[in-house]
Amino acid sequence: MENKYKLVCTQCGKVIPNFATWFEMNQECPCGCKRADIVYSADYKEIYELTKPGHKPVNFYHYFDFLPLMDKKNIVSFGEGAIPIEEWDFLERYAREKHGVDCKVMVYRNDLNGGTNTFKDIAASLAASIFKENGVKEFCVASTGNTATAYSRYLAEAGIKFTVFVPNDVCPDTVEAIRSYGQTVVVSEGNYGQAKKEAADFHEANHVLISAGNIDPIRVEAKKTMVFEYLRQLGRMPDVYVQAVAGGTGPIALDKGVREMRAIDRDFKMPRVLLVQQDTCDPMVQGWRKAVANGFPEGYEKDYPVIPDPKTMVSILSTGNPGMFPIVAPIVRKSGGTFLQVKEDQLVDYGKLVKKERGIYLGPASIVCLAGFYKALEEGQIHNGETVLINTGEGAARAKFFKELIDK
Repeated sequence: MENKYKLVCTQCGKVIPNFATWFEMNQECPCGCKRADIVYSADYKEIYELTKPGHKPVNFYHYFDFLPLMDKKNIVSFGEGAIPIEEWDFLERYAREKHGVDCKVMVYRNDLNGGTNTFKDIAASLAASIFKENGVKEFCVASTGNTATAYSRYLAEAGIKFTVFVPNDVCPDTVEAIRSYGQTVVVSEGNYGQAKKEAADFHEANHVLISAGNIDPIRVEAKKTMVFEYLRQLGRMPDVYVQAVAGGTGPIALDKGVREMRAIDRDFKMPRVLLVQQDTCDPMVQGWRKAVANGFPEGYEKDYPVIPDPKTMVSILSTGNPGMFPIVAPIVRKSGGTFLQVKEDQLVDYGKLVKKERGIYLGPASIVCLAGFYKALEEGQIHNGETVLINTGEGAARAKFFKELIDK
């Protein structure tokens, strides 16, 4: 069977024919670069056919020809990726009444993904499918929560042994969820940085395939399909994209999807990217503010603080050393966007508001994202006539403490 895709090193341009070879290379090009773009042989004009009104896909494999999987029989899915985009009119009323901004506010409901109700389900689904297709038997990762839980369920379904290293401040509900799928959890004595070191040591000692992190082409390819879903459900790209950020696969994937579409339409729209962090762990915000204050000097993207031991209740957004800032910051700048800081002590109030207006519970990271919408209005980042897409990350199922705070 002729390969429908290839991996291309983003640094030297070396072509890697498939994932089997990429895994044998320890997910690293001989030039030392760990980042690779995937290029497809399919005609990208097919995307416009796949996103025409009337299509009602059950999962993101609707875009199979633009995913790095050869055989559909290897798909491991619980119904993810083809989730509804809802118009939240109470946010529109607030923008109009409090700030005089007439805008459309759409929410991409990742809490409705069929796997573990998080943004990570699509990446976990594609990873499990690719591992199954390529005979991978064991995998490990360091995670603050959502990745660990999603991969636990999907890899268990694929019969793949999975070891997760989590920081010592991990939410106990997350540990319980991972173990419920029969996978192994190692709770570090230290923070996320220590958990990552322990995962790397485990990978080296046991020759177990390890997560390539936020630049993992599997994660990026899965998540880029949100661009296709925006086209399918909205008929166009939003003007503004809002997301909470810890590592940054989301904006990296958004950029990849837009670059793919520009292969057939060079004017294809990239929304302004607004990335949000809570004030208890906001190294990207701090790095961005310094860059803005200094006029974006050369190398600004490499100048960011490290928060050695973040104290935050949003454990899945506790990345104190944002290694992806050098990649993510230029994407945000190119889009005309910015980074926003919200106050952690206000998150419960926003959670109560969502419960009152929509009758649902969102997880704390999703509420960080929602709070970012209010902050964006306050800072004049949203304008009349624009469509805003809020990409919520997860539901509240694995943050029972947050749900209890909302119910008080």
